Amino acid sequence: MNRPASSDTILGMLADALSRMAAAVDRWAPPAVEVPDFSAAEAFVWNAAQKRLDPVAKVNRVEMMLLKGIDRMRDTLVENTERFAKGLPANNALLWGARGMGKSSLVKAVHASINTQTKNLKLIEIHREDIESLPILMNLLRSAKDRFIVFCDDLSFDGNDTSYKSLKAVLEGGIEGRPDNVILYATSNRRHLLAREMVENERSTAINPGEAVEEKVSLSDRFGLWLGFHRCSQDEYLAMVNGYVSHFKIPVDAEHLRREALEWSTTRGSRSGRVAWQFVQDLAGRLSVKLS
Repeated sequence: MNRPASSDTILGMLADALSRMAAAVDRWAPPAVEVPDFSAAEAFVWNAAQKRLDPVAKVNRVEMMLLKGIDRMRDTLVENTERFAKGLPANNALLWGARGMGKSSLVKAVHASINTQTKNLKLIEIHREDIESLPILMNLLRSAKDRFIVFCDDLSFDGNDTSYKSLKAVLEGGIEGRPDNVILYATSNRRHLLAREMVENERSTAINPGEAVEEKVSLSDRFGLWLGFHRCSQDEYLAMVNGYVSHFKIPVDAEHLRREALEWSTTRGSRSGRVAWQFVQDLAGRLSVKLS
């Protein structure tokens, strides 16, 4: 006949079971978010998989003076960023419009310009596919002493993608919302961040089409500052080319430059800052001029 276990034995078994449970919880728990050394760099990339910020040794950017044909958008974004850097009220910004017109280049150039004065403004890039991790990133930045521009390039949503809800909550409307030391800048080819067919599909299949469309279109409304970038004229395109050629001291005859630049844009079927830069790179290569 088996004897009943003593109280000491039962307590030992319980302690062993609790120990195993605690070890299992530790294994299942997500790793602690590493607090970065923000003095290590002026820019970082959010690594959502590892829940950490990776410093960027050298930011790929264009000098502000080389951005032509976007004076109004430049001045508006500079003013907004200056206010934010000083701790004053400022708006989240959506830079939308034509491809290759310098939207992302402007964000990086403005950050560099303002940071030379304040030294405490950090640029953090978050990839489009990592938008759902925004709340984690916000909690990491909330208690930091620096100020942060969280930047998402080429932001848009398609199909049944619901990650836009995380962005909406951070921009405005969540319990915690956006930290006072964080501002969000995004670029997109779409004014409302959604494909036209996505909006039309919502309208055609919803019980209340108006409410369904409003739910998704309201995302762009949460950006207080909208800056539209439109295709440039021929004169603006040539001004971009001339600006690059002058800055990098490329020796070329003015009439020859004009003719080649226009031919280059014609073969590509568009005029933009990106096309102008691609032409200048080709020209510099043919003339053995280094762009540095």
